[in-house]
Amino acid sequence: MRGNAAELYKLINADPEKKQDLFRQALQNPKGAMQAICALGNKMNLPVTPEEVKEYLQTIDDSETKQWLIKARGGL
Repeated sequence: MRGNAAELYKLINADPEKKQDLFRQALQNPKGAMQAICALGNKMNLPVTPEEVKEYLQTIDDSETKQWLIKARGGL
């Protein structure tokens, strides 16, 4: 399912509104943001676990994602 995390990230990243919504949620409720990411994966037939999302995000090497992770670290 690690491939699902990569594919889901691409889809979220390509949707600025969805990406911003998840960013806002992560600032207010990091665990809720993770739940929303996993629910979105299920909805899009790309199931992921929180662990898979965390593992995949650690491989991302772009400054915007790194900044998001720093702010949302508590729940991710």
